Amino acid sequence: MSAEVGIIMGSKSDLPVMQEAADILKELGVEFEINIVSAHRTPDIMYDYAQNAHRRGIKVIIAGAGGAAHLPGMTASLTPLPVIGVPVKSRNSIDGWDSVLSILQMPGGVPVATVALDGSKNAGILAAQIIGTARPEILENIVEYKKGLHAKVVESAQDL
Repeated sequence: MSAEVGIIMGSKSDLPVMQEAADILKELGVEFEINIVSAHRTPDIMYDYAQNAHRRGIKVIIAGAGGAAHLPGMTASLTPLPVIGVPVKSRNSIDGWDSVLSILQMPGGVPVATVALDGSKNAGILAAQIIGTARPEILENIVEYKKGLHAKVVESAQDL
């Protein structure tokens, strides 16, 4: 099966954060691809990626970026697919707030679902939930994952 989720990031330095999305997608059985696509340094590649991802079978794009964080919004402006933005607290960031606000404050008509700062695990779960609306086996994996979360909390409470 080909990738259904595309994970893109502005630079290699974002990989430690974005790896969590890849890890949870793998755990949930969702095929994905991962790439570096810079809105500022390789806009031509970003345009091509965003405009053609749906033609290649991608169903959801997770885009992580730090600093000015234009990648998620620019991608969303060019694709018909849902985009989940991951603000990344990078070394040139203003405590991560610049990234959060750049992704969160999109104009009407260009939505970007936004997760917490460095929250790519939740982006991966959300992407899997979107895929799960059309793939019962993925939906069942999410049900089991959430049962596991429940069990961990109950177990922790019993350990008190």
